[in-house]
Amino acid sequence: MSKRTRIINDPSELVPLLQVFGSQRHKKVFDSLLNLWMTKEDLDDLLGTDVTKSINILKKSGLIESQWHMPEPGKTPEKEYRTSYSKVQTNFQCSFEDMSDIIMLTFMPYEEVKDAIEELEKLVEQGNDSMSSLTRAMNKSPLYIRAVARRSEKLSVMGQRLKYLQEGETE
Repeated sequence: MSKRTRIINDPSELVPLLQVFGSQRHKKVFDSLLNLWMTKEDLDDLLGTDVTKSINILKKSGLIESQWHMPEPGKTPEKEYRTSYSKVQTNFQCSFEDMSDIIMLTFMPYEEVKDAIEELEKLVEQGNDSMSSLTRAMNKSPLYIRAVARRSEKLSVMGQRLKYLQEGETE
């Protein structure tokens, strides 16, 4: 089945993609959804583990889409998922310093990057959401700020602004 091509113009978009394909669990969930619509329960049963975190990171990376599955009458509808893209095309240029920051931020254990994520989340929650003011406040490059935001479960990158996601909200 031929699907769309994911075009990546911002190197920080590699953060969630590398997280997905750097984990066997997330990759298995992605592979399971390549050709079939499946509910979370179907995926849990197939893979023998809770796939909530995998679904969340795949959503944040924009790699899966969802729709409501209508069950037998009298039962509650469930969301089902499948992958949105089957190909990727990259078109960006950045310094090796920025690329090394992206790779480091992607694969660092959460505890090592937690302070930067929490500082950024706090600034955005307080209303400081523009990229230019965040780069001044944190004394980091815009690419670094976007990469940290993409590592956060509470932030969404919206062009030159960051958005604090409310509980249960997705990008």
